[in-house]
Amino acid sequence: MPASEERQVGSDAGLSKQRVVDEAVRLADRGGVDGLSMRRLAGVLGAGAMSLYYYVASKEELLDAMIDSVFGEIELPREETDWQSAMRQRAASARQVLARHPWAIGLMESRTSPGPANLRHHEAVTACLRRAGFSVLMATHANWLLDSYVYGHALQAASLPFDTADELADLTADVYLPQLPPDEFPYLNESAAALMAAGYDPAEEFAFGIDLVLAALEPLRATP
Repeated sequence: MPASEERQVGSDAGLSKQRVVDEAVRLADRGGVDGLSMRRLAGVLGAGAMSLYYYVASKEELLDAMIDSVFGEIELPREETDWQSAMRQRAASARQVLARHPWAIGLMESRTSPGPANLRHHEAVTACLRRAGFSVLMATHANWLLDSYVYGHALQAASLPFDTADELADLTADVYLPQLPPDEFPYLNESAAALMAAGYDPAEEFAFGIDLVLAALEPLRATP
């Protein structure tokens, strides 16, 4: 199809690159990226499949734009606060964003053509660590460690068979404990009983872990 015809089709359908990307993200949120195709996306948008190629040249380019959109939702480290507070808030924001877009977890660091939000995010994180006194090498170590924790936690959270502390308590009482004979699994029974009595909330694990990571990194930085 000539470029002029593609432009007209896109215009007639009320399309824009932002609308194409936003709808692709919504489709991925509902069913993951494996089932996302240009034809399906075009159908949802009410446009011809070929018209989408005026805005994104391929599915890979579409994925680049989708991941850039996800990075754009993550709060950047604040310059006016200390490095640990900035990294803690950035990690919490990333966790919340990936909970909304679990399909993106395995793609966040995979793009070889990163978009502007992606680049701004990585520049801001690196700048925060360097201003805090980390050497280039130590800032790289810290960045890898923080991202591994955030992405790993997000991946684990996305696979859990419960969403709240109450749901976990119900699963423990109704599903897990009946499979754990006390004489064979005494420590698991002890843990289950103690955690249920304390009203254990697994959502608190993220804050516990990120604080440990930040505390471990603190001695590795020089005085800024």
